[in-house]
Amino acid sequence: MANSDPDKLISKADKLTKLSMTRWSADWKSATVLYERAANAYRLAKNYEKAKEAFEKASKGQEMLSSPWDAAKHMESAAVLAKEAGNWKEVSEFSRHASELYTECGRSQPASDALAKGARALEDVAPEEAIQLYTDACDALEEDGKEQMAFDLYHAATSVYIKLEKYADAATFLLRWALSADKCNATHSQCKAYLSAIIVYLYAHDFQQAEKCYNDCCQVEAFLNSDQNRAASRLLSAYTEGDVEEIKRAAQSSIISNLDHVVIKLARKLPTGDVSAFKMDAKGQEEPLDEDDLT
Repeated sequence: MANSDPDKLISKADKLTKLSMTRWSADWKSATVLYERAANAYRLAKNYEKAKEAFEKASKGQEMLSSPWDAAKHMESAAVLAKEAGNWKEVSEFSRHASELYTECGRSQPASDALAKGARALEDVAPEEAIQLYTDACDALEEDGKEQMAFDLYHAATSVYIKLEKYADAATFLLRWALSADKCNATHSQCKAYLSAIIVYLYAHDFQQAEKCYNDCCQVEAFLNSDQNRAASRLLSAYTEGDVEEIKRAAQSSIISNLDHVVIKLARKLPTGDVSAFKMDAKGQEEPLDEDDLT
């Protein structure tokens, strides 16, 4: 049927939005309905590129009609189709625009979700952009006091950082997770995030940073009295003793086995370098006995 031909629907809709000598105002209401019909028809025909463009136009139409929620929905559809078409730059752009439209509606959860969906689509092909989208998704929830809803996002971003072997960034994000957990009184998650950050530093063979992180975490009473603190202390003690076998045993503890799987994998590979130097450093820090000092 001619009236269901998506190309003709688009052509008709475009004419309704263009001003001319005979059309003094755009008919966005009628045009948007046509763009939506065309988008669905293209999608059914698996013509992803044209479906994407039609959803873009439908989204703009809903914006012109002061309906940011529907505009955001269409923009999310365009992002999905951009993924199908392999247009990764547009996946990010459309996800961000959808998020902005949801924010305009005062809805932080769907705003965050739109960014997270884009991030998941980009993890393998554009991991750096995926991390940025995950970070912005966390920001959207944190700014609205919904930190607990961001826990899966912290986990996802940390996993991508670890895949990229950006261990310092992964540890920093875990500490951000711990701070958010503290704000919503999720003590167990907070302590797990602290222990995970320490393990990540150890995997990167940065004992000094791991020790500093541990000392900072011990300023938090919840961590000081936790099983995660005891697991971290055992690991660090094994490092200062230069005891490879004890490090391996400590990394197998049930407390560490209850962390996220990406962190467990790192822990199981400890130590990642020569630990004898840490033992020498620990001995070097001990003050030598001054035989002349009788005080």
